[in-house]
Amino acid sequence: MKKIIKILAIVFAVILLDQITKDLLLYLITGNVPLFAPAWTIVPMPYLMYHVCDIFNIVFTWNPGTSFSLFRSLGESAPIIIILATSFVTGFILYRLFTRAEKYEQIPLALIAGGAIGNLIDRIRFGAVIDFLDFHIAEYRWPAFNIADICICIGIGLYLLNWFIVYRRNIKNTKDGK
Repeated sequence: MKKIIKILAIVFAVILLDQITKDLLLYLITGNVPLFAPAWTIVPMPYLMYHVCDIFNIVFTWNPGTSFSLFRSLGESAPIIIILATSFVTGFILYRLFTRAEKYEQIPLALIAGGAIGNLIDRIRFGAVIDFLDFHIAEYRWPAFNIADICICIGIGLYLLNWFIVYRRNIKNTKDGK
């Protein structure tokens, strides 16, 4: 039971932080936070920027695709296809998390699931994901991203790191005859 509470706390914290930051940005731009409306009716400008420092801006941009705006070219069916695919993958991650996840997998998978659900909420609410963090060096820009994306990346990184550590430990134990 303690494991489930810890996992749910991480998932809900990620979702809450992600949605609060996006809603705060919407509020600062429009003066209100619409619950359900097509993305193009909320903020007509596709890109709004606030310069923070030489390498960081806060921007407002809609991402109708997936990571790095992949699959934007699917056209009008893109949101439905992406929602279904994201739901399926997130469901699989949650199933693994609550049924068969090793201890080292729990926090990374919870971060990934929370981030995926945070972006899924945007897709259902608006048909696109709000991205607002923009890092750059001179004219070289990294695609804009959000809190959910950060949690997904950290979760994947931790998962791979933990897997590698466990893998190395198992190899060492096998060689030592344990």
